[in-house]
Amino acid sequence: MNAGENPHYYLERQALFVIVGLVAMTIVARIDYRRYDIAATPLYIGSVLALAGVFVLGTAALGAQRWYRIGSSIQIQPSEFTVLCLILAIATFCARRTEGLRMKDVLRLLLMAAVPLALIVKQPDLGTSVIIVLIVSAMMVIAGVPPRFMTLLAVVGSVGLAVAIYLDLLQKYQVDRFVSFLNQNSTNPALARLLYEVSNAKSAIGAGGVHGAGLFHGLQTVLGYVPEQNTDFIFTAIGEQLGFIGSALVILLLAFVAWRMFIIGKNAKDTMGRLLCIGIFIFFAFSTFENIGMTMGIMPVTGVPLPLLSYGGSAALVFLVAGGVVLSVSRRSGN
Repeated sequence: MNAGENPHYYLERQALFVIVGLVAMTIVARIDYRRYDIAATPLYIGSVLALAGVFVLGTAALGAQRWYRIGSSIQIQPSEFTVLCLILAIATFCARRTEGLRMKDVLRLLLMAAVPLALIVKQPDLGTSVIIVLIVSAMMVIAGVPPRFMTLLAVVGSVGLAVAIYLDLLQKYQVDRFVSFLNQNSTNPALARLLYEVSNAKSAIGAGGVHGAGLFHGLQTVLGYVPEQNTDFIFTAIGEQLGFIGSALVILLLAFVAWRMFIIGKNAKDTMGRLLCIGIFIFFAFSTFENIGMTMGIMPVTGVPLPLLSYGGSAALVFLVAGGVVLSVSRRSGN
């Protein structure tokens, strides 16, 4: 059975992933988050090994090698689980430094983040790489790393990115995505495909009007003019089928979830709980902003899924388990 034979193929499979994710979220939420420090190191090491193993045992698609295939229809993307494992590892590491972070601790944190980051860049997965950089930066600030040092890191990172582009270390299609984002009115044939995708995405959202064409209706999305509309471009289906009202409601609901994550982190009673929530907040909030933004042409096109809505078992499990971690902090902080 595949998507061509069953029009509800993706819906039925995603429902199964969500059910499994909800069960996992419930279990995680009931466990005291402070007990997760025991699993932090094994999970971190396991995630790094999984990232390395994907180059040997993984499968490639669309020019990237990011997945393990199980059977004929199940794919697991380890980079998405790595983000959560890295958040847990950093939160645990900082919580154990009750006297504060010294310079050698900061360097260890950077090394801890650099190893999985390098493997993810190699896949390549630029979207997840950017998310990791933002998460680690935010967690380091919350952990008390001086602003001057963070500024230095930002300058070094910017210079490193410029050098990578100059030396052609990035994939050509990754550079083209940024170039097309900055030149959305370009007639350059090399950028035509990327501009075509974004143009159709914006057209589909605009076609929804105020009330939308109705669920499972809509010329642009139903006839497949928008690519990857069940994953990366799922917001185009929301925009065309539910219109401005439905899209605004979805955005407000996602914003509310992100706001609650932030508030729970702000009110957490210890460093570990605070860092866990802030890291997960950045993960959730930026993924939402990036995914919706790229469909509207205000962000570059990347493969970042829309939390809780994009099709994909890995993404569904990761975001639901992450929600369980935040709920665990909330239950023990009185939020």
